[in-house]
Amino acid sequence: MELFTNQVLAGIATGAIYACMALAIVMIYQAIDHLNFAQGEMAMFSTFIAWQLMQWGLGFWPAFLLTLAISFAGGIAIERALFKPLTNAPILAQVAGFIALFAILNSVAGLTWDFTIKQFPSPFGSSGFLGSQLISTHQAGMIGVTLLLLILLFVFFRFTRIGLAMRAAASLPESARLVGINTSWMIALGWGMASAIGAIAGMLIAPVVFLEPNMMGGILLYGFAAAVLGGLTSPLGAVIGGFLVGVFENLVGTYIPGVGNELKLPIALALIILVLVIKPSGLLGRAIVQRV
Repeated sequence: MELFTNQVLAGIATGAIYACMALAIVMIYQAIDHLNFAQGEMAMFSTFIAWQLMQWGLGFWPAFLLTLAISFAGGIAIERALFKPLTNAPILAQVAGFIALFAILNSVAGLTWDFTIKQFPSPFGSSGFLGSQLISTHQAGMIGVTLLLLILLFVFFRFTRIGLAMRAAASLPESARLVGINTSWMIALGWGMASAIGAIAGMLIAPVVFLEPNMMGGILLYGFAAAVLGGLTSPLGAVIGGFLVGVFENLVGTYIPGVGNELKLPIALALIILVLVIKPSGLLGRAIVQRV
């Protein structure tokens, strides 16, 4: 029983990172109706920026906040420079843009900071949480940050004018334009928020997997799985999906003989396929109905 509890808690902590990445994926999907294949590289690049700021003498939290601001501005800049011109382009052209962005960010990070593994500090420490050996303070911190982020997003989208405008621009862009909402800038804000959320995920996972240009490859795949499982139209579903994928991954690796790290992801993705066969919109996603 203790092993089961330990694996569930560890899975929830890992799932918090998947949830953050899934949130970023959902933010951009709701803005442009496409998956951002470079989301992990954007998070990695932001984490390197935070590491560099700390190397220059900033403390963790000042570097954290400054990185969020830089990531937010960078997300808007990427949307304005690269994807706004591709708004009406064929889907394959937009996919090529995402792949190009992936390659550019990965290569620039490697050339700037090289491909050696770097230590990234944890703001929460690594001792047992409240004296418990089942979960560390860093794992508890990851869970707390993810839940706080979900609450802030809920308040932002439900009770602020900009948040309501972004929801309107995402769900009914034509109607939003008719009432004076600048849908183009709402999309850019969505990119900025997604970039900042991805930066949070990168800075939380870096103390666990260490910092290097390819650190987010597997995390992005799990983030996609979590977003699809929870529903690409639901931030809450993305968070729940992240926690479920994290727990499922840990339990499968522990209780199914012969399943190593190499087989965890295929089994998790098989679960996603099963869920999508039963409920294609995901657990909390809304089904899109078109009248013809």
